[in-house]
Amino acid sequence: MNYQRQQLFGSWYRSEILPDGSVQTELAQMTEEGEYEFAFSIHDKQGKAIQHSIELGDWGLVGDIHFTIAKAEYLNEEQYDADFTDPDNYHAYKVIELSHLIFKYQHIVSNEVFILRRVIDKIAHC
Repeated sequence: MNYQRQQLFGSWYRSEILPDGSVQTELAQMTEEGEYEFAFSIHDKQGKAIQHSIELGDWGLVGDIHFTIAKAEYLNEEQYDADFTDPDNYHAYKVIELSHLIFKYQHIVSNEVFILRRVIDKIAHC
């Protein structure tokens, strides 16, 4: 399948319950210029935030392969530059489904599947 990269422009969201009952959420923003910001949060069962991080980097889409290159991370309000020699800062995914509402993809190495849903920020044309 050959997908168009403009289908990914904008904001996406996912949430999952972890084995310990806490909830992890991700808010992903991908720009036309090929930059991304992924904000990750984990909340305990009572809803209290226990972890928050932001990852910045570059992304791309070629055919049905989506890839990311991490460039920096914010943890506890401090920025850490990525180590470009660390292979964990490079990821490739096989796109399973991509529409105006759903982005489903699978990590090439771990086979983990992620499902993001589009964040609609313009509800009306006012």
